[in-house]
Amino acid sequence: MEAIITLTGNVAYPITLDPGVWIFDDRKVDLNTYFEETRDSIDELEEYTKAVSKHWDQEIKEGAALPEERKVTKKEALLNGTFGIPFFPFLQNAEPKAGARKVIFFTGEGEIELPLKEASNAVLGFSRNGKPLTEDGPATLYYGDGSNKDNPVKNIKKIIVE
Repeated sequence: MEAIITLTGNVAYPITLDPGVWIFDDRKVDLNTYFEETRDSIDELEEYTKAVSKHWDQEIKEGAALPEERKVTKKEALLNGTFGIPFFPFLQNAEPKAGARKVIFFTGEGEIELPLKEASNAVLGFSRNGKPLTEDGPATLYYGDGSNKDNPVKNIKKIIVE
């Protein structure tokens, strides 16, 4: 199985995608909860500052608190999780040219066409239950609205912007 996906076509910069390294990418999302979450545009620095301030205030007033229950570690989550990564950053890095109108995802069974705007909301799945997608991969395609979350487009082999 070829594990590399090319993003070419009507773009300024053709790029190569390697789903095998996305597990280390901070942009990855948990596909078990991603489509149920509400995604508002938030200022991450502001949210972080608020959380740290709240924690600091608590420790000043009450002292340090011991953990009440065992939490799932990051390593356990990575070893058992089902993950995807938003397609938009890759599309943005490739810089579609002014005439680009659609994105074609080529699979082992055919091709799927999406308008550029709809494709920019898509998510590429790369891991199921902590394992790479060997039979359905190297990546699967989830529509941005989650309408195919139970049956994603499988075997994405290459992507062309037209």
